[in-house]
Amino acid sequence: MLSRKNKLLLLKLASLFSVVRGYNIWVIALAQYLTSIYILAPEKAFSDVILDPNLFIIVLASTLSIASGYLINNFYDSEKDLINRPTKTFIDNYVSQKTKLSVYFILNFLAVILASYISFRAVLFFSAYIFMLWFYSHKLKKYPFIGNLTASILAISPFFAVFVYYKNFDWVIFIHASFLFLILSLRELVKDLENLKGDFSHNYQTIPVVYGIAYSKRLATLLVLLTAIPVLLLIFYHFPLGYMYYYFIISFILLLIFLFFLWKAQKRSEYLRLHNLLKAILVIGVFSIFFINIDLIIDRLSFLEELFFGK
Repeated sequence: MLSRKNKLLLLKLASLFSVVRGYNIWVIALAQYLTSIYILAPEKAFSDVILDPNLFIIVLASTLSIASGYLINNFYDSEKDLINRPTKTFIDNYVSQKTKLSVYFILNFLAVILASYISFRAVLFFSAYIFMLWFYSHKLKKYPFIGNLTASILAISPFFAVFVYYKNFDWVIFIHASFLFLILSLRELVKDLENLKGDFSHNYQTIPVVYGIAYSKRLATLLVLLTAIPVLLLIFYHFPLGYMYYYFIISFILLLIFLFFLWKAQKRSEYLRLHNLLKAILVIGVFSIFFINIDLIIDRLSFLEELFFGK
């Protein structure tokens, strides 16, 4: 049976995992690898990508930076989150603010040290990324439009790091990125609607606070309609999507359903469900990358079988 000290330690570890949103970070890391394998470097052998030490360091540095971003965001939003998400805040507070700051600096230091293994440009990129994560949490997120725009750019930046590493400038990459950017922007807007009460009480000048709920819903409608552009381009210009073709069709249908319920939503719980629907679309999108080329999946599985179990 665990002692009281060990139980407290486990609670603090669980709290820290909640603060850095470890359940999100592993999905982002997986998405970086799948994007590299199937979209950015499809001509490379699976083993060359999966065992590339530089890619591993980029993904690890991204993971550490994102975790530190969640930490500093939690640090600044602790009072607001008591109103918006009291249960999660109660769990997060098992770790003191002082400990959160200490872990924040350690993660950032490790991310920059790892980046130095790649190149000086990588150090500059991750240093700038870490700074912008702090600046967003400290200042920018309190303002309409610029806060939403910055949050969406920061969310997509880890993929930009991989994109630059492989130097793949095909148009299909930018179309994929525009679709992802629009979904992320929509999610940020719904989060503002979800957190309206706490944002208003702490003078966060978000879009719903400044312009109202109806305006926010009209803007969300525009973002959904804009997602039709990359979806149509990806479908009708015959890009090599494989069975991922169906993901974009289904996701757009889900976005139209999302809009129907968005205009009916009034309670925070309803906005939370809509937020979760957008997260589901993003997560499904990550796993749908596998279906760009079904034949490659068999080759990948064969490689993993040899790697872990031998011939």
